Amino acid sequence: MHSGNKTLTEGPLTPQIIRFILPLMVTGILQLLYNAADSIVVGRWESTNALAAVTSVGSLINLLVNLFMGLSVGTSVAVAHDYGAKDYEGVSRTVHTSYLVSFIGGVFVSAIGMIFSRQFLIWMKSDPAVLPLSTEYLRIYFVGTTANMAYNFGASVLRSVGDTRRPLYFLSISGLINVLLNMLFVIVFHMGVAGVAWATVISQILSAVFVIVYMMHTRECFRFEWKKLRIHPDKLKKIVVVGLPAGFQGTVFSISNVIIQSSVNSFGALVMAGNGAAASIEGFTYIAMNSVYHASLTFVGQNVGARRLDRINKVIFRCLVIVTVIGLFFGALSNLLAGPLLSIYLPEAPDAVAYGRIRLSYIALPYFLCGMMEVMVGGQRGMGLSLIPMINALVGSCLLRIVWIATVFAAHHTLFMLYISYPISWLVTTLAHSVVYGIKLHRLKQEDKIRE
Repeated sequence: MHSGNKTLTEGPLTPQIIRFILPLMVTGILQLLYNAADSIVVGRWESTNALAAVTSVGSLINLLVNLFMGLSVGTSVAVAHDYGAKDYEGVSRTVHTSYLVSFIGGVFVSAIGMIFSRQFLIWMKSDPAVLPLSTEYLRIYFVGTTANMAYNFGASVLRSVGDTRRPLYFLSISGLINVLLNMLFVIVFHMGVAGVAWATVISQILSAVFVIVYMMHTRECFRFEWKKLRIHPDKLKKIVVVGLPAGFQGTVFSISNVIIQSSVNSFGALVMAGNGAAASIEGFTYIAMNSVYHASLTFVGQNVGARRLDRINKVIFRCLVIVTVIGLFFGALSNLLAGPLLSIYLPEAPDAVAYGRIRLSYIALPYFLCGMMEVMVGGQRGMGLSLIPMINALVGSCLLRIVWIATVFAAHHTLFMLYISYPISWLVTTLAHSVVYGIKLHRLKQEDKIRE
């Protein structure tokens, strides 16, 4: 089996990287727009409590989903290495192994989420006025987890071979349907947060169907066939070696975010609503920067597979420049337009808008540091390294935030002291990742010299 797709191991890097990230960035922004539509619809046609219910559960969703989503990162690296080395049979075995893992993981997470949602929210100190609505939303949301994982694993395969356009097409269609269903279920049928949740589930199922049907009909090496679904131990090992630490890192990050969300919850429903709206706005900056993370992972991964180690530093340098420009631009824009943007979510809650502005002023502007941190992680994972980046992230970001909340924030119970923990942790972790990246690249070059 062979592939006609052009690899990312030859030619000028900057145009290739930009062509790679633009569809991915638009995909992510569209996805957030569709998610924001959930918040806007319930905020305008339901209540502030309904908005708080929808926007305050993101960290809990990520906590339950991230472990298996991390395995999609392992899939990206495994496919990129095989594709760069032109091992197209290896690509096929990785695809079918990873899809079976995604189906199993999706069913498991769905069951856990639907059964224990209420208890998890109680542990997060969710406002009693918001708790029933948040529980209802989560129990429905987790119905679609298997489909969500299937889409994300498929999209990770397409990204790894350099195709970022088709996931954009698939998401555009399913996301538009999500928005239309939001309006139908909430405005016309008055289903409240349940309507928003069911609209999300339906759109997730559609996006999964689109990506699977495409992969079933392609003639490329990543063609999907149901009869080939099985676990290939060598591929599973490679996926797990990179993906499990990445997933565990995401899970622990989510734990720290759950702790921060719990701290936010302690200020009451108005702060929860303002914080949730601001976080939704920040999500556009993050998702734009995250496209550069995927570029660093995929470009480095393919070039490691092809043993083009001379291109790796060039990839990382360009990605760092691009992510900094993106982060500063979106961060400044979200602060400049903070009032109007927050008012979209909170049209009749000026006090909540004021709290949202506070969050944006402390987190959005230095957000580029988070982007730089992600790029360095992508470079390391592209080289097949995942355990040490995970440890760096856990210590530099998660542990630091938890200690900060338990000490500094506990002594000075203000939103400033809570929010400032983010940029401090990003800076510390970026520096640690940079050191590890340099050591790993040096070792790869030494290995190549020995082979010669």
